[in-house]
Amino acid sequence: MLKRIHAEITRRALGKVFSPRALEIIVASNIKQDALSGQLGHNEYHFDNNAFEKSKAYIEEQRALIFPALKHAEVESAWAAFGRLTHTAQDFYAHTNYIDLWLSCQESGMIPSPAELDPLDPDLIDSPALRSGKLYYPFEALTFIPALRKFVVPFLPGDSHAWMNLDSAERGPLFEYAYQAAVRRTRYEFDLIERGFSSNDLALFQDSLESHA
Repeated sequence: MLKRIHAEITRRALGKVFSPRALEIIVASNIKQDALSGQLGHNEYHFDNNAFEKSKAYIEEQRALIFPALKHAEVESAWAAFGRLTHTAQDFYAHTNYIDLWLSCQESGMIPSPAELDPLDPDLIDSPALRSGKLYYPFEALTFIPALRKFVVPFLPGDSHAWMNLDSAERGPLFEYAYQAAVRRTRYEFDLIERGFSSNDLALFQDSLESHA
């Protein structure tokens, strides 16, 4: 997804559970994953090139950093880890065929709204039919230049990131499904962490007023 969309999704999902200070660090860490250093050689950041196991492991690794960081009073490190985690979780819906698979499982003739999509369907999240876009560098890199995109994409394979992505509304009506799924998945990731925290740890993580008392 585009950086501005990652930021929008993160704020929409978490704006009511984190302080403004915490939220901005989470957002900054999230979108930093799309810097050039995070694009090259880091399929696990984005679920690219069918790196499903590596991306899932990366999410787990970042989640595991949060509690120790809080215990060492490194709260900004905890927020940064959560930001990185949410980026990867959000990209799952934009960089894979999960949305297509979910829609294909619906009753014939039925087209559920984006709000009805289950972002964690157990039959699909690990489906052998799940695929993510492949990055055919160096030509794929040219698709990130708006003026060149339309000239390059027709020459890339159908399983390329350029053809498969749902990174923005320009990609068509399925983008809204990916967007809504990413919002709900982001909140799910917070809820998952919340369930394992004491009230004091949670207050520190959220940067709530109680944590400064």
